[in-house]
Amino acid sequence: MRIHAEVALYPLKTNNASGVISNSINTLQNQNVTYNVGSMDTHIQGNDEEVWNSLKQLFNEAKNSGEVSMVVTITNAAD
Repeated sequence: MRIHAEVALYPLKTNNASGVISNSINTLQNQNVTYNVGSMDTHIQGNDEEVWNSLKQLFNEAKNSGEVSMVVTITNAAD
């Protein structure tokens, strides 16, 4: 089953929020998901395991730079 996640990262207490977000999004290149980067969020599609793993990698990369909030909406509804 394919699922779709809409995710937004909010790095906290940093002067390099764009860099933190870019580095985190780059981790998606190593995942077996399709994704589109928007101005405020990123849309990720794949099977359950792929999407959950990509979200974990995204968050883990962001937290390496300090505190971060990540907001995720997940659906299994067809587009």
